[in-house]
Amino acid sequence: MFCIDRITLREIHLALKEPFRISSGVESVRRILLLEITDRDGAMVWGECVAPALPNYTPETIDTAWLAIREWLAPRLLGRRLTGPAVVHDLLAQDIRGHNMAKAALEMGCWGLTAEIEQRPLTLVLGGTRERVPTGISLGIQRSPELLVERALAAVAAGYRKVKLKIQPGQDVEYVRAVRAALGPDVEIMADANAAYSIGDAPHLLQLDEFELLMLEQPLGADALLQLAELQRQLRTPLCLDESIIDVSRARDMIALQCGRIINIKPGRVGGFSASKAIHDVCQEAGIPVWCGGMLESGVGRAYNVALASLPNFSMPGDLSPSARYWTRDVVSPEWTMGADGLVKVPRDRPGLGVDVDADYIESLTVRTETLSAARAAVPV
Repeated sequence: MFCIDRITLREIHLALKEPFRISSGVESVRRILLLEITDRDGAMVWGECVAPALPNYTPETIDTAWLAIREWLAPRLLGRRLTGPAVVHDLLAQDIRGHNMAKAALEMGCWGLTAEIEQRPLTLVLGGTRERVPTGISLGIQRSPELLVERALAAVAAGYRKVKLKIQPGQDVEYVRAVRAALGPDVEIMADANAAYSIGDAPHLLQLDEFELLMLEQPLGADALLQLAELQRQLRTPLCLDESIIDVSRARDMIALQCGRIINIKPGRVGGFSASKAIHDVCQEAGIPVWCGGMLESGVGRAYNVALASLPNFSMPGDLSPSARYWTRDVVSPEWTMGADGLVKVPRDRPGLGVDVDADYIESLTVRTETLSAARAAVPV
């Protein structure tokens, strides 16, 4: 049981080591919304909202999330005695549609706060079973197949267990062909379209079957479930749904309609850990593998993803790249690292998130801040 006394929102700007390009845009500096959640007894945990700067992945942005947390979501938690983190999802969901990333930042933070209060590792609070989790890399769209091959070869040499290739119309089949030829048949590669295609592109996408991909992620729009089912019937390559899966009901729809065979669970996209665990359990029962996707998180958000990926049905390598993949300097210590075997250690030997957060460095990166306190009465529900 805990009672949240205050929540401080911080926007920091963290420069990427190099621009990251997907079909919907390119990012060079990550605007990141961090949360400091403190209970009445002084326990504190850091959380992260993964909403991007622009509404090109989901309708949410860092600015809409800030507003939603301040105006509607945080007031439901501040000053309220909560029996545990499992109650937070429904409390935030009642009569508030959408805003899953804003909700997730608070809900996951409450799981983290519980780990701090109980002095237990977050992975154990969640029910994680793995001591190490396999890691894949996501390679942004490159200017030429040759450049993509160069990046893919370096990734395999570094030990990554899976290589994800971002694709878009005009930069797809020939790029994948070049990577498969360079890496050979035994390396697991996949393609991710971020909903860049339409069902009319099916004949073109069928060419990807040639390359024995682990999966093709979200080729069509998030709501195009029937069209995704039609495409999956034509493709031998398994479809993986990402943007389409916003909650456990949508996961059940995918299974029933057979519009995909794999799910990428991003906890921010589905509203937090409770929803992620529900999707995980439904998929496990149906024999659907899941893996944990990334949203260019800082080391704070990575801590939550690593804990989630330690659950038993996360059987495919996740987008859990070490800190040095994206950042010259991360905001946590020790920074997240990956072994030569492509595994990231799950911190099961220390309480809370498993890393220390560098508050002074975060302060130097902060461009705005706002503190919400329990003096603002909780909204009745």
